[in-house]
Amino acid sequence: MRRTILPLLMGLVGCAILVWLGVWQMQRLSWKTEILADLDARILAAPVPLSGLDTADPQAQRYLPVVAQGRLTGEELHVLSAADGPGYRVIGVLDTDRRRVMVDLGFVPLGAKDLGRGALDVMVTGNLHWPQEVDDWTPAPDMPANIWYARDVAPMAAALGTAPLMIVARRLTPEVGTTPMPLDSAAVPNDHLGYAITWFSLALVWAVMTGLFLWRGRRPAS
Repeated sequence: MRRTILPLLMGLVGCAILVWLGVWQMQRLSWKTEILADLDARILAAPVPLSGLDTADPQAQRYLPVVAQGRLTGEELHVLSAADGPGYRVIGVLDTDRRRVMVDLGFVPLGAKDLGRGALDVMVTGNLHWPQEVDDWTPAPDMPANIWYARDVAPMAAALGTAPLMIVARRLTPEVGTTPMPLDSAAVPNDHLGYAITWFSLALVWAVMTGLFLWRGRRPAS
């Protein structure tokens, strides 16, 4: 009997810890789901006129839906992308009555990188965004080839001579030959269900292994 007490206690404690971790991940899943629902609601809210925003506030205005009217100047930066096969995100310049801003016009395949999209009067509906895609491993832009490897608002604004403001287009009227890549919550990871399943599975394995160990310990020696 004494020989089984310690393994039994270890089994019970281990199972309790693993189940608790699984429950905690389920709670995190509920919390994250609510956050993503709020984010989608914010992204898809009724747009406000860009002309009514006097200053740019990356914190308060992140994902803010806006509508802006102006003229695409034809100036572009191209960001390497594999979102819909190999290609580029096209970052253009929208010249409004008040200022020049950047617009993420969407995706084009590799062969359409340097097709002249030219100057065009458009209405842009989308969301303000300050993407944080640059890290220590991001290569510097290839300026002669006009290829960037991540969106980075401040350097791009300096290169294009615009305000440090980017609209990710959801709709362009008229269309400009790109495929818009609007913001949504799909890019935000929500892996808590997978983590919960892992912890619950480990708890089951721990319980089975404990049971087998105790059963083998009680078998009479042959």
